[in-house]
Amino acid sequence: MPTKLIVDCSTGITTEVELTAEEIADMETARVAAEADRAEREAAATAKAAAKASANAKLKALGLSDAEIAAF
Repeated sequence: MPTKLIVDCSTGITTEVELTAEEIADMETARVAAEADRAEREAAATAKAAAKASANAKLKALGLSDAEIAAF
């Protein structure tokens, strides 16, 4: 079972306590949300890279050199 540490700063005593079912559920919800956020950021980065490659290909088709494209 997952645990958490509770530190009493006034006494310096550290206690390890098992998480409740609610705390475990909250952690799972946060994990799922973080994974969804990571997947969304990854998809956005992939889409941006694809759009840039497409734009570069179109500029090359117009006859621009790599140096001219890089100047944009």
